[in-house]
Amino acid sequence: MRHSYYEALLLIERLHRHFLEVVKADLDRQGTQDINNVQALILYNIAQDEMTVGELTARGYYLGSNVSYNVKKMFENGYLEQERSPHDRRSVRVKLSEKGLALHKRLSDYFEQQVTNLPGAQLASDEIVKMNDTLRKFERFWTTLINYGTNTP
Repeated sequence: MRHSYYEALLLIERLHRHFLEVVKADLDRQGTQDINNVQALILYNIAQDEMTVGELTARGYYLGSNVSYNVKKMFENGYLEQERSPHDRRSVRVKLSEKGLALHKRLSDYFEQQVTNLPGAQLASDEIVKMNDTLRKFERFWTTLINYGTNTP
């Protein structure tokens, strides 16, 4: 069990890095050089929403510590619009600009193309559903460890 658990940890990390490379390769093919793969995924996850920088992290759209830097760069490059919250002037809300919406559409089309190619990679829908269930169990397990220091509340 120990070996399988450790292998799962390594695979999760490696798959995330591979997926970032897939996004980077697509950006490169499209000639998009003013946004990186991590920023593109943040942008993709924002979609039609409007939210604060803190909400990006809270919703799991961004896992790093420099979300403010990435939001600033996306704003500077025209992918995001920022607006101060009318209720709390310290809070800044972000949403996709027209340029951001166009990139979101491109990424969405690219991901849809990947979905249509899954059967050719011998990845069946039921396998993906089972994998997602397993990954959610890992998430609950680790969340419990974070919150309670043990795997039982």
